[in-house]
Amino acid sequence: MPFRLGALSHWLRSALILMLVVALAACGRSPQSHLGVPGDNDPHPGVNRARAMPVQGLDVARYQGQIDFHAAKAGGTQFVFIKATEGRDYIDPKFYENWRKAAEAGVPRGAYHFMTWCSLASEQAAWFMKMVPNDPDALPPVLDIEWNNHSSCKNKHPRADVLEKIRVMLDAMERHTGKVPIIYTDMNFHDDVLEGEHFDNPFWLRSTAAEPHSRYANRPYLFWQWTQTGTMSGILAEVDRNAFMGSPDDFVTFLLTGCEPRRFEELAAQGRCRTMK
Repeated sequence: MPFRLGALSHWLRSALILMLVVALAACGRSPQSHLGVPGDNDPHPGVNRARAMPVQGLDVARYQGQIDFHAAKAGGTQFVFIKATEGRDYIDPKFYENWRKAAEAGVPRGAYHFMTWCSLASEQAAWFMKMVPNDPDALPPVLDIEWNNHSSCKNKHPRADVLEKIRVMLDAMERHTGKVPIIYTDMNFHDDVLEGEHFDNPFWLRSTAAEPHSRYANRPYLFWQWTQTGTMSGILAEVDRNAFMGSPDDFVTFLLTGCEPRRFEELAAQGRCRTMK
């Protein structure tokens, strides 16, 4: 059963909206803007538009070490996706710390699961549900689907089997959180498996040298991962940086409903979004 924002008191809803609007207005600038290509150690001209998009965020894992989320927020971070689980038995050792500290800093955060192809989707779903809190204030969960290039698990599996695993996992994540999961993917996996396939889920697309529409057959996206060599206040290591597709007002709608703003009416009619009333 999706979480209903209507269950909150009127004053709390109003305070939340005001807080989000003020925070987004304050965070509209990227760090290091005096460099011309802010926030990237290895800028590519093909993603210049991403740097100017008003809602910027990160995705992080243990590789980023200790993160000062208060500093990252002050530097322009407006959301963060945090690695939680992988396969059927791995949890990122920094997940719970990052999850707690992002919340304490007031940075909207969501958890992501990295899918592996040599274990059952049902096992991975059970692991995710066991390890990731069902937090009504969290962003929708993310299913990270790409080929396991650095694994002993062979890449090439029948497309139909891979798609079945994906749909099992997406369904379990939605049942656990009450939110429509986001699909993260890269160009190779999209070309091999996802191109032409319909999902109700929004997409988060990796494209670090060109705009996503030119690499993903015009697949609409909710988030764009535009660099893997990003810099951000409060983080000593390089970090993936991402842009939200729309305006600050669109982002507030996304935060309040948990649904892709362009598809809110459609998904809300199915009872899959929080209500804004």
